[in-house]
Amino acid sequence: MASSGAIAIAAAHFIRTSHMARGRTLKSGPMNLFATSSVKRVLAIATGLVLAADGLVLIALGYFNLGVVLPVAMGLGLCALGLRWRQMQRWLSVTPRRAWLWRGFWWAVCFWLATLAAFWVFLASKKLTDVPTNSPAAIIVLGSGSPGSTPSPTLIARLDLALRDAARHPKALVVVSGGISFRTSSEAEVMADYLQQHGLPAGRIVKEERSTSTEENLLFSRRVLAAAGVSSDAPVHIVTSDFHTLRTGLIARRAGYPAATAIGADTPLYLRYNIWLREYFAVISSWALREY
Repeated sequence: MASSGAIAIAAAHFIRTSHMARGRTLKSGPMNLFATSSVKRVLAIATGLVLAADGLVLIALGYFNLGVVLPVAMGLGLCALGLRWRQMQRWLSVTPRRAWLWRGFWWAVCFWLATLAAFWVFLASKKLTDVPTNSPAAIIVLGSGSPGSTPSPTLIARLDLALRDAARHPKALVVVSGGISFRTSSEAEVMADYLQQHGLPAGRIVKEERSTSTEENLLFSRRVLAAAGVSSDAPVHIVTSDFHTLRTGLIARRAGYPAATAIGADTPLYLRYNIWLREYFAVISSWALREY
């Protein structure tokens, strides 16, 4: 998603083209319009190829979510637009209404990109990566939907942060939270294995293996903690990724964690903007579902 700027530039060009398409056709003829549109056509195809390649590479690595699929869909759409550019211009030139609808579509795309950019700037400014100094009764590590039976780079970053936090607070119980999605074993089991392989005693680890969302992570972990004798008002550290701390903190309050602190691990750069794109929609979804 590093090519969002290119999409915005393409959108601006397409708005201008749709606004002038009918007038240019009448004044100069269709062939002159196609000649002046060649840069826009190339821009659409180039941007589309970058977006599609970005998503397809991540899919090949085992990632499959909205932040990966949407760039592929957008990229294929832009490539199709570039390849069918002349036919599109003929269609737009039939009536003024079509040109105005096309222009309105690209204005909507520009507005969406502006809100996405604003969200990314806000997210970057609100990252919480410093481990708090208060002593927690428990450390909850949230799963990240890792493909397969091995932790993803995103999940490894969370687990490594949890290991450092657990070393600072040797009395804290460690809850690994993640259910079974497209795998044979739960993500909690994968997480527990990693922590034990890196020196955390099995006796300190409790698995929550039913959750499939952040809200379920926290609700089901609350029950696990209660069964282990941890009171509902005890301080808790919730380990997640840097982009996820904002939403995690909001959901945690509603899920019954009055003294919870969300701490975030750095997101690998090659995944960052795709994951931030997914988080953009996740924030909207959580708000719509009243998870806050």
